[in-house]
Amino acid sequence: MKSAILILLLSISFALPGRAHGTSAGPASASASAAASDQGVPADWDVKTLLDSLGAEAQRLKPILDQLKPQDWVAQGAPQGYVAQWKTAENELNYLLGSTTNLQKQPERLTLALEAYFRMQALDTTLDSLIDGIRKYHNPAVADLLKAVMTENSNNREKLRLYIVDLAGSKEQEFKVVDEEAQRCRGMLSRQPPPRSAPATKR
Repeated sequence: MKSAILILLLSISFALPGRAHGTSAGPASASASAAASDQGVPADWDVKTLLDSLGAEAQRLKPILDQLKPQDWVAQGAPQGYVAQWKTAENELNYLLGSTTNLQKQPERLTLALEAYFRMQALDTTLDSLIDGIRKYHNPAVADLLKAVMTENSNNREKLRLYIVDLAGSKEQEFKVVDEEAQRCRGMLSRQPPPRSAPATKR
């Protein structure tokens, strides 16, 4: 369990904000990460605010995707792959909204937080590829709008990443306390003298 969490956290740690959109993470991002770690896991209302914002930003993507007709692009000479990318983006958006809803109900679940985070990453990757087709075969203004919404939501993605790191640290501490308590109990039991056997009764 610990190994799996560490592997996931390593992948999240390297998914620094802005990398998906061509910008680099600077000292401010590192300072934010350190500050969040020092403060511990955010309160429930902080998490709810974050998830409400994340869900609202994701909802803004839906009308943009719904207006796209990549089948018409193919008639203009666009690759057929844009149709598959558009369908994937629609699916990933629905998955993200579902993951966010589940996390709102159980914000202490690390697996749900990881799922929401990776759904965001998958959606961003697909949209980055789709934007080129939107700009060339649909409308450059729509492509710019989609990019702007993605950039705004990248702040929520970074906050979610920090929350996952803090939550994982809290869970690991819980595992450590339980493990130490189990070892203490085992030690106490091992020091106890074996029970005396009852003397045989004479007949």
